Amino acid sequence: MQGNKAMEVLQYKSAWATTRIYSAFDSIEKRSIAYQRGLLELVYTLYPLEFTKQVRLIFNQPANNKILAMSAEYLFQAKAIQLPEIKNAVKTYNKNYEQDAVLYMLIATKENTTIPSPEKIRHIFNTDFLKGNRVIYSIQRKNRNYQGLAIVRDSTGNFIRDSNSYIIAIPQLARSISNLPCYLTNGNTPQGIFRMSGLDTSLSSYIGPTPNIQLTIPFETSLKHFLKDTTIIDSIWTENWYNKLLPKSLHNYLPAKETYYAGKAGRSEIIAHGTTVDPEYYKNQMYYPYTPTQGCLCSKETWSGEDGSRTTSDQQLLVNTIQAAGGADGYFIVLEIDDQQQPVSIEELLPYLINQK
Repeated sequence: MQGNKAMEVLQYKSAWATTRIYSAFDSIEKRSIAYQRGLLELVYTLYPLEFTKQVRLIFNQPANNKILAMSAEYLFQAKAIQLPEIKNAVKTYNKNYEQDAVLYMLIATKENTTIPSPEKIRHIFNTDFLKGNRVIYSIQRKNRNYQGLAIVRDSTGNFIRDSNSYIIAIPQLARSISNLPCYLTNGNTPQGIFRMSGLDTSLSSYIGPTPNIQLTIPFETSLKHFLKDTTIIDSIWTENWYNKLLPKSLHNYLPAKETYYAGKAGRSEIIAHGTTVDPEYYKNQMYYPYTPTQGCLCSKETWSGEDGSRTTSDQQLLVNTIQAAGGADGYFIVLEIDDQQQPVSIEELLPYLINQK
């Protein structure tokens, strides 16, 4: 499967590789779950239309819930299947599918077709939201091919500004290489609330040495840690616990709960980091010169071709900004503002911050 990952990162396609992929689908039902998931992720990423016939066979006899979801997502984005058929397959596979986060989100994300509203953003900028906590807001577009913006609020409600008194806004890409939905492993960064708990450095050659911001989501960490409440006795995650952090106006807004369902579905290790990946691999993509990840939030960095030293770093700026706010302990919020086909600008966010300190 490492070869698959390399092909995705490099956006590599060739006649030889395509032939090998056709061969990989032979007797796939006898392959391991990990093999099937890796192959489905690869074709979703690089061959979104070519393998509908092969994926249909997997969809008809899925090995588990994630294989059912991934095959359905492939066919759905290729317009080779409609939602009613997906629903029927899901209900046949598990009549109690609402209790299965993967299958629930497979259906719910397609039923919830409302375009994100800027009004939803207003609720998370209310001064009472996560009051007393340091918060990084990463405001994104529905189309993750366009980069969003990260801004930082300190524990007193002030947004961190530069020497000219402008709010510091750092571009950030929340798109995964695969562009799979947020509830699937290696999918796009989910919307909602993350617990922010410190800085670290990565050994990954793709992420590089710039400090990253450590994040966790529900089910990945304890209720006590996520809610910052040592008096909590309960150890079982429920949606009601998550709702305690959300404004009441967002309790029925599914996008604001994607981190909850992504965690319930098994996602983990989503962080905010820099990048050493050569953007030229993506020169034909809409998000160029930004680089996608395996589901994290990524800030642009550039490196010298001569000595490998770092030449520019939005990631370091983000780290410096949260340190200026008092440190990376608090919360990280991701929410889509709308579906405009362009990067998010600070001018769009200022009206929601006008009453902020």
